[in-house]
Amino acid sequence: MSHDKNKSASGSTTGAGAPAVSDRNSLSIGPNGPLLLHDVHFLEQMAHFNREKVPERQPHAKGAGAFGVLQVTEDVSRYTRAALFRKGAKTDMLARFSTVAGESGSPDTWRDVRGFSLKFYTDEGNYDLVGNNTPVFFLRDPMKFPHFIRSQKRLPDSGLRDNHMQWDFWTSNPETAHQVTYVMGERGLPRTWRHMNGYGSHTYMWINAKGEKFWVKYHFHTRQGMAFFNNAEAAAIAGENADFHRADLFNAIKRGEFPVWDLSVQVMPYAEAKNYRFNPFDLTKVWPHKDYPLIKVGTMTLNRNPENFFAQIEQAAFSPGNTVPGIGLSPDKMLLGRAFAYADAQRNRIGTNFHQLPVNQPKVPVNTYMFDGQMAYHHSGNAPVHAPNSGGRPWSDDTGPVENGWEADGEMVRSAYTLHAEDDDFGQAGTLVREVWNDAQRAQFVDQVAGSLLGGVRSPVLERAFAYWKSVDAKVGQQIEDKVRAGSASEPAEGMGEG
Repeated sequence: MSHDKNKSASGSTTGAGAPAVSDRNSLSIGPNGPLLLHDVHFLEQMAHFNREKVPERQPHAKGAGAFGVLQVTEDVSRYTRAALFRKGAKTDMLARFSTVAGESGSPDTWRDVRGFSLKFYTDEGNYDLVGNNTPVFFLRDPMKFPHFIRSQKRLPDSGLRDNHMQWDFWTSNPETAHQVTYVMGERGLPRTWRHMNGYGSHTYMWINAKGEKFWVKYHFHTRQGMAFFNNAEAAAIAGENADFHRADLFNAIKRGEFPVWDLSVQVMPYAEAKNYRFNPFDLTKVWPHKDYPLIKVGTMTLNRNPENFFAQIEQAAFSPGNTVPGIGLSPDKMLLGRAFAYADAQRNRIGTNFHQLPVNQPKVPVNTYMFDGQMAYHHSGNAPVHAPNSGGRPWSDDTGPVENGWEADGEMVRSAYTLHAEDDDFGQAGTLVREVWNDAQRAQFVDQVAGSLLGGVRSPVLERAFAYWKSVDAKVGQQIEDKVRAGSASEPAEGMGEG
Protein backbone atom coordinates (compact mmCIF):
# COMPACT_ATOMS: atom_id res chain seq x y z
CA MET A 1 0.00 0.00 0.00
CA SER A 2 1.41 3.37 -1.00
CA HIS A 3 1.57 6.21 1.46
CA ASP A 4 2.99 8.79 -0.97
CA LYS A 5 0.15 11.21 -0.28
CA ASN A 6 1.26 11.41 3.32
CA LYS A 7 4.92 12.08 2.62
CA SER A 8 6.37 15.25 4.07
CA ALA A 9 7.04 17.84 1.43
CA SER A 10 9.96 19.23 3.33
CA GLY A 11 11.93 16.16 4.34
CA SER A 12 11.91 13.00 6.46
CA THR A 13 10.24 12.48 9.81
CA THR A 14 10.86 10.62 13.02
CA GLY A 15 9.01 7.37 13.66
CA ALA A 16 6.45 9.46 15.54
CA GLY A 17 5.79 11.57 12.44
CA ALA A 18 7.51 14.73 13.61
CA PRO A 19 9.92 16.47 11.20
CA ALA A 20 13.43 15.01 11.40
CA VAL A 21 16.06 17.67 11.82
CA SER A 22 18.83 15.99 9.81
CA ASP A 23 19.61 12.66 8.19
CA ARG A 24 23.20 13.67 7.50
CA ASN A 25 24.63 15.12 10.69
CA SER A 26 24.37 14.02 14.29
CA LEU A 27 24.16 16.54 17.12
CA SER A 28 27.43 17.51 18.79
CA ILE A 29 28.95 20.21 20.98
CA GLY A 30 30.54 22.33 18.28
CA PRO A 31 31.56 20.78 14.95
CA ASN A 32 34.28 18.68 16.62
CA GLY A 33 32.68 17.94 19.98
CA PRO A 34 31.12 14.84 21.49
CA LEU A 35 27.74 13.52 20.40
CA LEU A 36 24.72 14.21 22.59
CA LEU A 37 22.34 11.70 24.09
CA HIS A 38 19.37 13.93 23.45
CA ASP A 39 19.84 13.60 19.68
CA VAL A 40 16.70 11.50 19.71
CA HIS A 41 16.54 11.14 15.94
CA PHE A 42 20.06 9.67 15.79
CA LEU A 43 19.38 7.25 18.65
CA GLU A 44 16.08 6.20 17.04
CA GLN A 45 17.80 5.62 13.70
CA MET A 46 20.56 3.51 15.24
CA ALA A 47 18.31 1.54 17.59
CA HIS A 48 15.94 0.71 14.74
CA PHE A 49 18.79 -0.16 12.38
CA ASN A 50 20.16 -2.59 14.96
CA ARG A 51 16.85 -4.44 14.91
CA GLU A 52 16.19 -4.51 11.15
CA LYS A 53 17.33 -8.07 10.65
CA VAL A 54 17.03 -11.06 12.93
CA PRO A 55 19.10 -12.90 13.95
CA GLU A 56 22.29 -12.50 11.90
CA ARG A 57 24.54 -9.50 12.21
CA GLN A 58 23.60 -6.42 10.28
CA PRO A 59 26.20 -5.84 8.80
CA HIS A 60 29.24 -8.22 8.99
CA ALA A 61 26.98 -11.27 8.92
CA LYS A 62 29.39 -13.64 7.14
CA GLY A 63 32.56 -14.42 9.00
CA ALA A 64 34.59 -16.74 11.18
CA GLY A 65 37.43 -16.49 13.64
CA ALA A 66 39.88 -18.06 16.03
CA PHE A 67 41.50 -17.61 19.42
CA GLY A 68 45.06 -16.56 20.06
CA VAL A 69 47.40 -14.40 22.06
CA LEU A 70 48.73 -10.85 21.94
CA GLN A 71 52.35 -10.66 23.08
CA VAL A 72 53.86 -7.24 23.78
CA THR A 73 57.56 -7.14 22.95
CA GLU A 74 58.26 -3.41 23.22
CA ASP A 75 58.00 -0.78 25.94
CA VAL A 76 55.18 1.67 25.17
CA SER A 77 54.58 2.69 28.80
CA ARG A 78 55.41 6.32 27.99
CA TYR A 79 52.14 6.37 26.04
CA THR A 80 49.73 4.10 27.94
CA ARG A 81 49.31 2.46 31.31
CA ALA A 82 46.97 -0.23 29.93
CA ALA A 83 48.03 -3.58 31.40
CA LEU A 84 47.68 -5.47 28.13
CA PHE A 85 50.31 -3.20 26.52
CA ARG A 86 52.98 -3.62 29.22
CA LYS A 87 56.21 -5.06 27.86
CA GLY A 88 56.18 -8.84 28.23
CA ALA A 89 52.40 -9.06 28.70
CA LYS A 90 50.59 -11.97 27.09
CA THR A 91 46.84 -11.59 26.68
CA ASP A 92 44.38 -14.21 25.46
CA MET A 93 42.21 -12.94 22.64
CA LEU A 94 39.60 -13.74 20.00
CA ALA A 95 39.63 -12.52 16.40
CA ARG A 96 36.69 -12.48 14.00
CA PHE A 97 37.04 -11.71 10.29
CA SER A 98 34.08 -10.95 8.07
CA THR A 99 32.65 -9.31 5.01
CA VAL A 100 30.50 -6.20 5.43
CA ALA A 101 27.63 -6.27 2.97
CA GLY A 102 26.94 -9.96 2.33
CA GLU A 103 24.47 -12.10 4.22
CA SER A 104 25.54 -15.08 6.33
CA GLY A 105 25.45 -17.41 3.29
CA SER A 106 27.22 -15.09 0.85
CA PRO A 107 30.57 -16.03 -0.73
CA ASP A 108 33.72 -15.10 1.14
CA THR A 109 35.39 -13.86 -2.04
CA TRP A 110 32.93 -11.15 -3.07
CA ARG A 111 34.54 -7.74 -3.37
CA ASP A 112 34.09 -6.01 -0.03
CA VAL A 113 35.77 -4.49 2.98
CA ARG A 114 36.78 -7.14 5.56
CA GLY A 115 36.00 -6.76 9.22
CA PHE A 116 38.91 -7.27 11.62
CA SER A 117 37.43 -7.50 15.12
CA LEU A 118 39.52 -8.34 18.18
CA LYS A 119 38.55 -9.08 21.79
CA PHE A 120 41.31 -9.05 24.41
CA TYR A 121 40.57 -10.77 27.73
CA THR A 122 42.77 -8.49 29.86
CA ASP A 123 43.43 -8.38 33.61
CA GLU A 124 41.42 -5.13 33.70
CA GLY A 125 38.36 -6.29 31.77
CA ASN A 126 37.68 -6.94 28.11
CA TYR A 127 39.09 -4.59 25.51
CA ASP A 128 37.52 -4.72 22.04
CA LEU A 129 39.21 -3.32 18.96
CA VAL A 130 36.71 -3.37 16.10
CA GLY A 131 38.34 -2.50 12.79
CA ASN A 132 38.71 -3.43 9.12
CA ASN A 133 41.36 -4.45 6.61
CA THR A 134 41.59 -0.82 5.46
CA PRO A 135 42.82 2.15 7.50
CA VAL A 136 39.78 4.29 6.64
CA PHE A 137 36.02 3.97 6.25
CA PHE A 138 33.32 5.35 3.94
CA LEU A 139 31.81 7.87 6.37
CA ARG A 140 32.67 10.43 9.03
CA ASP A 141 29.22 10.83 10.63
CA PRO A 142 27.27 7.88 12.11
CA MET A 143 23.91 9.37 11.07
CA LYS A 144 24.72 8.19 7.55
CA PHE A 145 25.68 4.65 8.55
CA PRO A 146 22.27 2.94 8.25
CA HIS A 147 21.76 4.62 4.88
CA PHE A 148 25.17 3.44 3.68
CA ILE A 149 24.63 -0.20 4.68
CA ARG A 150 21.16 -0.30 3.13
CA SER A 151 22.58 1.04 -0.13
CA GLN A 152 25.01 -1.91 -0.24
CA LYS A 153 22.32 -4.49 0.54
CA ARG A 154 19.32 -5.35 -1.63
CA LEU A 155 16.49 -3.61 -3.46
CA PRO A 156 13.16 -3.59 -1.66
CA ASP A 157 11.18 -5.01 -4.60
CA SER A 158 13.41 -7.65 -6.24
CA GLY A 159 15.60 -8.48 -3.25
CA LEU A 160 18.62 -8.18 -5.57
CA ARG A 161 21.81 -6.24 -5.04
CA ASP A 162 22.04 -3.21 -7.25
CA ASN A 163 25.00 -1.32 -8.67
CA HIS A 164 23.00 1.81 -9.28
CA MET A 165 21.89 2.05 -5.65
CA GLN A 166 25.45 1.60 -4.37
CA TRP A 167 26.94 4.21 -6.65
CA ASP A 168 24.06 6.58 -5.99
CA PHE A 169 25.00 6.65 -2.32
CA TRP A 170 28.76 6.84 -2.90
CA THR A 171 28.62 9.66 -5.43
CA SER A 172 26.13 11.58 -3.27
CA ASN A 173 28.62 11.45 -0.39
CA PRO A 174 32.07 12.45 -1.65
CA GLU A 175 33.68 11.59 1.70
CA THR A 176 33.41 7.93 0.59
CA ALA A 177 36.06 8.41 -2.11
CA HIS A 178 39.08 7.29 -0.09
CA GLN A 179 37.51 4.03 1.07
CA VAL A 180 35.88 3.32 -2.31
CA THR A 181 39.31 3.69 -3.87
CA TYR A 182 40.64 1.08 -1.45
CA VAL A 183 37.76 -1.35 -1.98
CA MET A 184 37.92 -1.03 -5.79
CA GLY A 185 41.64 -1.76 -5.62
CA GLU A 186 43.45 -4.90 -4.49
CA ARG A 187 42.29 -4.80 -0.89
CA GLY A 188 38.72 -5.42 -1.93
CA LEU A 189 39.71 -9.01 -2.80
CA PRO A 190 42.15 -10.40 -0.20
CA ARG A 191 43.38 -13.92 -1.03
CA THR A 192 42.84 -15.09 2.55
CA TRP A 193 42.21 -13.48 5.90
CA ARG A 194 45.74 -14.55 6.83
CA HIS A 195 47.14 -12.48 3.96
CA MET A 196 45.55 -9.14 4.82
CA ASN A 197 46.42 -6.33 7.22
CA GLY A 198 44.10 -5.10 9.93
CA TYR A 199 43.54 -1.62 11.33
CA GLY A 200 41.74 -0.07 14.26
CA SER A 201 40.92 2.63 11.65
CA HIS A 202 39.54 5.04 14.27
CA THR A 203 41.66 7.34 16.37
CA TYR A 204 41.78 6.27 20.03
CA MET A 205 43.22 7.83 23.16
CA TRP A 206 46.07 6.40 25.21
CA ILE A 207 46.81 7.65 28.75
CA ASN A 208 50.06 6.96 30.58
CA ALA A 209 50.69 6.56 34.32
CA LYS A 210 51.30 10.31 34.67
CA GLY A 211 47.91 11.11 33.18
CA GLU A 212 49.42 12.38 29.92
CA LYS A 213 47.20 11.84 26.88
CA PHE A 214 48.04 10.77 23.34
CA TRP A 215 46.05 10.02 20.18
CA VAL A 216 46.74 6.63 18.64
CA LYS A 217 45.98 4.53 15.54
CA TYR A 218 46.44 0.72 15.46
CA HIS A 219 48.06 -1.22 12.60
CA PHE A 220 48.27 -5.02 12.32
CA HIS A 221 50.60 -6.04 9.49
CA THR A 222 50.43 -9.63 8.34
CA ARG A 223 53.65 -11.63 8.48
CA GLN A 224 52.22 -13.94 5.83
CA GLY A 225 52.53 -11.14 3.27
CA MET A 226 49.74 -9.30 1.50
CA ALA A 227 48.08 -11.32 -1.25
CA PHE A 228 45.02 -10.75 -3.40
CA PHE A 229 42.70 -12.34 -5.94
CA ASN A 230 41.95 -10.85 -9.31
CA ASN A 231 38.34 -10.61 -10.44
CA ALA A 232 38.36 -13.86 -12.40
CA GLU A 233 39.89 -15.85 -9.54
CA ALA A 234 37.48 -14.40 -6.98
CA ALA A 235 34.47 -15.09 -9.19
CA ALA A 236 35.54 -18.69 -9.82
CA ILE A 237 36.12 -19.43 -6.13
CA ALA A 238 32.81 -17.80 -5.16
CA GLY A 239 31.09 -20.44 -7.28
CA GLU A 240 33.30 -23.33 -6.17
CA ASN A 241 33.62 -22.69 -2.44
CA ALA A 242 31.57 -19.93 -0.82
CA ASP A 243 33.39 -20.59 2.48
CA PHE A 244 36.91 -20.34 1.08
CA HIS A 245 38.24 -17.86 3.67
CA ARG A 246 36.53 -19.61 6.56
CA ALA A 247 38.03 -22.95 5.53
CA ASP A 248 41.49 -21.49 4.92
CA LEU A 249 41.80 -20.04 8.41
CA PHE A 250 40.44 -23.10 10.19
CA ASN A 251 42.59 -25.55 8.22
CA ALA A 252 45.77 -23.48 8.53
CA ILE A 253 45.46 -23.41 12.32
CA LYS A 254 44.54 -27.10 12.36
CA ARG A 255 47.78 -27.80 10.46
CA GLY A 256 49.78 -25.78 12.98
CA GLU A 257 50.41 -22.90 10.56
CA PHE A 258 49.49 -20.18 13.02
CA PRO A 259 49.03 -16.79 11.35
CA VAL A 260 50.89 -13.85 12.89
CA TRP A 261 50.43 -10.09 12.67
CA ASP A 262 52.84 -7.41 13.89
CA LEU A 263 51.08 -4.74 15.95
CA SER A 264 52.31 -1.18 15.57
CA VAL A 265 50.79 2.16 16.48
CA GLN A 266 51.00 5.72 15.29
CA VAL A 267 51.07 8.15 18.20
CA MET A 268 50.14 11.83 18.03
CA PRO A 269 50.80 14.15 21.00
CA TYR A 270 47.51 15.33 22.44
CA ALA A 271 47.92 19.02 21.62
CA GLU A 272 48.91 18.46 17.99
CA ALA A 273 45.44 17.27 17.01
CA LYS A 274 43.99 20.75 17.15
CA ASN A 275 46.02 22.17 14.29
CA TYR A 276 47.21 19.08 12.38
CA ARG A 277 46.83 19.57 8.62
CA PHE A 278 44.13 16.88 8.41
CA ASN A 279 41.41 16.40 10.97
CA PRO A 280 42.95 13.47 12.91
CA PHE A 281 39.53 12.22 14.03
CA ASP A 282 38.07 11.97 10.53
CA LEU A 283 37.63 8.25 9.78
CA THR A 284 38.02 8.88 6.03
CA LYS A 285 41.62 10.07 6.55
CA VAL A 286 44.97 8.43 7.32
CA TRP A 287 47.88 9.93 9.20
CA PRO A 288 50.89 10.00 6.86
CA HIS A 289 53.69 7.82 8.23
CA LYS A 290 56.27 10.53 7.59
CA ASP A 291 54.46 12.67 10.16
CA TYR A 292 53.75 9.87 12.64
CA PRO A 293 55.97 6.82 12.06
CA LEU A 294 54.93 3.35 13.13
CA ILE A 295 55.97 2.32 16.64
CA LYS A 296 56.28 -1.44 17.17
CA VAL A 297 54.23 -2.88 20.05
CA GLY A 298 54.19 -6.67 19.67
CA THR A 299 52.65 -9.60 17.83
CA MET A 300 49.24 -11.21 17.51
CA THR A 301 49.15 -14.95 16.88
CA LEU A 302 46.04 -17.04 16.21
CA ASN A 303 46.68 -20.56 17.45
CA ARG A 304 43.39 -22.17 18.48
CA ASN A 305 40.26 -22.93 16.49
CA PRO A 306 36.81 -22.64 18.05
CA GLU A 307 35.35 -25.83 19.46
CA ASN A 308 31.83 -24.73 18.60
CA PHE A 309 31.23 -22.17 15.86
CA PHE A 310 27.87 -20.95 17.14
CA ALA A 311 28.82 -20.62 20.80
CA GLN A 312 32.25 -19.07 20.28
CA ILE A 313 32.05 -17.16 16.98
CA GLU A 314 28.42 -16.48 16.11
CA GLN A 315 27.64 -15.45 19.69
CA ALA A 316 30.82 -13.39 20.06
CA ALA A 317 29.88 -9.77 20.68
CA PHE A 318 32.25 -6.86 20.03
CA SER A 319 31.91 -3.18 20.81
CA PRO A 320 34.45 -0.35 20.51
CA GLY A 321 32.87 1.03 23.68
CA ASN A 322 34.64 -1.74 25.64
CA THR A 323 37.80 0.00 26.83
CA VAL A 324 40.11 -0.51 29.81
CA PRO A 325 42.12 1.89 32.02
CA GLY A 326 44.79 3.61 29.94
CA ILE A 327 42.66 3.57 26.76
CA GLY A 328 39.83 5.91 25.80
CA LEU A 329 37.75 7.05 22.85
CA SER A 330 38.27 10.18 20.78
CA PRO A 331 36.09 12.90 19.24
CA ASP A 332 35.71 10.66 16.15
CA LYS A 333 31.93 10.85 15.62
CA MET A 334 31.81 7.44 13.93
CA LEU A 335 33.59 5.90 16.91
CA LEU A 336 31.24 7.54 19.40
CA GLY A 337 28.20 6.37 17.44
CA ARG A 338 29.57 2.82 17.22
CA ALA A 339 30.28 2.77 20.96
CA PHE A 340 26.51 2.91 21.49
CA ALA A 341 25.29 1.06 18.43
CA TYR A 342 27.43 -2.08 18.63
CA ALA A 343 26.48 -3.05 22.16
CA ASP A 344 22.85 -2.22 21.46
CA ALA A 345 22.91 -4.41 18.35
CA GLN A 346 24.13 -7.35 20.43
CA ARG A 347 21.32 -6.86 22.96
CA ASN A 348 18.90 -7.30 20.08
CA ARG A 349 20.78 -10.04 18.23
CA ILE A 350 21.82 -12.26 21.13
CA GLY A 351 19.92 -10.97 24.14
CA THR A 352 20.02 -8.57 27.03
CA ASN A 353 22.71 -10.53 28.87
CA PHE A 354 25.00 -11.28 25.92
CA HIS A 355 27.98 -10.30 28.10
CA GLN A 356 27.32 -13.35 30.33
CA LEU A 357 27.98 -15.85 27.55
CA PRO A 358 31.34 -17.61 28.04
CA VAL A 359 32.91 -16.17 24.87
CA ASN A 360 32.05 -12.64 25.98
CA GLN A 361 32.75 -12.96 29.70
CA PRO A 362 35.72 -11.07 31.08
CA LYS A 363 38.37 -13.04 32.96
CA VAL A 364 38.09 -10.75 35.99
CA PRO A 365 35.36 -10.52 38.66
CA VAL A 366 32.31 -8.50 37.65
CA ASN A 367 30.31 -6.23 39.95
CA THR A 368 27.63 -4.68 37.76
CA TYR A 369 24.37 -2.98 38.59
CA MET A 370 22.73 -4.27 35.42
CA PHE A 371 20.11 -6.82 36.49
CA ASP A 372 17.71 -9.43 35.19
CA GLY A 373 16.53 -9.36 31.58
CA GLN A 374 16.36 -12.24 29.13
CA MET A 375 18.59 -15.24 29.85
CA ALA A 376 20.18 -13.87 33.01
CA TYR A 377 22.67 -16.51 34.13
CA HIS A 378 24.89 -14.79 36.68
CA HIS A 379 23.37 -12.94 39.61
CA SER A 380 24.34 -11.13 42.78
CA GLY A 381 22.16 -13.10 45.19
CA ASN A 382 20.45 -10.89 47.75
CA ALA A 383 23.04 -8.11 47.59
CA PRO A 384 21.70 -4.58 47.20
CA VAL A 385 20.46 -3.82 43.71
CA HIS A 386 20.88 -0.05 44.00
CA ALA A 387 23.67 2.44 44.42
CA PRO A 388 24.42 4.05 46.72
CA ASN A 389 23.50 1.48 49.33
CA SER A 390 24.12 0.80 53.00
CA GLY A 391 24.47 -2.95 52.55
CA GLY A 392 28.21 -2.92 51.95
CA ARG A 393 28.15 -3.56 48.19
CA PRO A 394 30.76 -1.38 46.50
CA TRP A 395 29.78 1.21 43.91
CA SER A 396 31.56 3.91 41.95
CA ASP A 397 31.40 7.67 42.36
CA ASP A 398 34.32 9.38 40.69
CA THR A 399 33.74 13.08 40.07
CA GLY A 400 35.60 15.82 38.27
CA PRO A 401 37.55 15.59 35.00
CA VAL A 402 37.90 12.09 33.56
CA GLU A 403 41.31 10.73 32.65
CA ASN A 404 40.25 9.60 29.18
CA GLY A 405 38.27 12.71 28.21
CA TRP A 406 38.95 15.82 26.18
CA GLU A 407 37.78 19.43 26.11
CA ALA A 408 34.70 20.60 24.22
CA ASP A 409 33.02 23.96 24.03
CA GLY A 410 30.52 25.41 21.61
CA GLU A 411 26.97 25.57 20.46
CA MET A 412 24.94 22.45 19.85
CA VAL A 413 25.11 22.09 16.09
CA ARG A 414 24.49 19.66 13.27
CA SER A 415 27.57 20.11 11.18
CA ALA A 416 30.42 18.41 9.43
CA TYR A 417 33.81 18.56 11.13
CA THR A 418 35.69 21.85 11.11
CA LEU A 419 38.05 21.70 8.15
CA HIS A 420 41.78 21.66 8.82
CA ALA A 421 44.32 23.16 6.43
CA GLU A 422 44.50 20.23 4.00
CA ASP A 423 41.10 18.62 4.58
CA ASP A 424 39.08 17.63 1.55
CA ASP A 425 37.20 14.55 0.36
CA PHE A 426 39.39 13.53 -2.58
CA GLY A 427 42.99 14.46 -1.73
CA GLN A 428 44.09 11.31 0.11
CA ALA A 429 42.32 9.07 -2.41
CA GLY A 430 44.26 10.86 -5.15
CA THR A 431 47.52 10.34 -3.26
CA LEU A 432 46.74 6.61 -2.99
CA VAL A 433 46.10 6.37 -6.73
CA ARG A 434 49.07 8.48 -7.89
CA GLU A 435 51.81 7.91 -5.32
CA VAL A 436 51.15 4.54 -3.68
CA TRP A 437 49.93 2.38 -6.58
CA ASN A 438 52.00 1.30 -9.56
CA ASP A 439 50.86 1.33 -13.19
CA ALA A 440 49.47 -2.21 -13.04
CA GLN A 441 47.44 -1.44 -9.91
CA ARG A 442 46.05 1.72 -11.49
CA ALA A 443 45.10 -0.15 -14.67
CA GLN A 444 43.39 -2.88 -12.66
CA PHE A 445 41.53 -0.24 -10.67
CA VAL A 446 40.30 1.58 -13.79
CA ASP A 447 39.05 -1.68 -15.25
CA GLN A 448 37.34 -2.62 -12.00
CA VAL A 449 35.50 0.68 -11.58
CA ALA A 450 34.50 0.84 -15.25
CA GLY A 451 33.17 -2.72 -15.14
CA SER A 452 31.19 -1.91 -12.03
CA LEU A 453 29.66 1.20 -13.61
CA LEU A 454 28.72 -0.81 -16.69
CA GLY A 455 26.71 -3.10 -14.43
CA GLY A 456 23.51 -1.06 -14.56
CA VAL A 457 24.49 2.38 -13.25
CA ARG A 458 22.23 4.98 -14.92
CA SER A 459 22.04 8.75 -15.31
CA PRO A 460 22.40 10.97 -13.35
CA VAL A 461 24.43 8.70 -11.09
CA LEU A 462 26.72 7.65 -13.95
CA GLU A 463 27.73 11.23 -14.70
CA ARG A 464 28.22 11.89 -10.99
CA ALA A 465 30.51 8.85 -10.85
CA PHE A 466 32.68 10.23 -13.67
CA ALA A 467 32.97 13.58 -11.87
CA TYR A 468 33.69 11.74 -8.57
CA TRP A 469 36.68 9.89 -10.02
CA LYS A 470 37.97 12.92 -11.95
CA SER A 471 38.00 14.73 -8.60
CA VAL A 472 40.18 11.92 -7.23
CA ASP A 473 42.50 12.02 -10.26
CA ALA A 474 41.74 13.70 -13.57
CA LYS A 475 43.63 11.17 -15.70
CA VAL A 476 42.27 8.09 -13.98
CA GLY A 477 38.75 9.54 -13.99
CA GLN A 478 38.92 10.18 -17.72
CA GLN A 479 40.20 6.64 -18.33
CA ILE A 480 37.22 5.28 -16.38
CA GLU A 481 34.78 7.37 -18.41
CA ASP A 482 36.41 6.36 -21.72
CA LYS A 483 36.16 2.66 -20.84
CA VAL A 484 32.54 2.97 -19.82
CA ARG A 485 31.59 4.95 -22.94
CA ALA A 486 33.34 2.34 -25.07
CA GLY A 487 31.85 -0.56 -23.10
CA SER A 488 35.30 -2.15 -22.98
CA ALA A 489 35.78 -3.06 -19.33
CA SER A 490 35.93 -6.69 -18.24
CA GLU A 491 33.21 -8.08 -16.00
CA PRO A 492 34.07 -7.57 -12.34
CA ALA A 493 33.68 -10.04 -9.49
CA GLU A 494 30.45 -9.82 -7.57
CA GLY A 495 30.25 -7.97 -4.30
CA MET A 496 30.45 -4.36 -3.26
CA GLY A 497 30.07 -2.22 -6.34
CA GLU A 498 28.76 -5.03 -8.53
CA GLY A 499 25.30 -6.31 -9.34
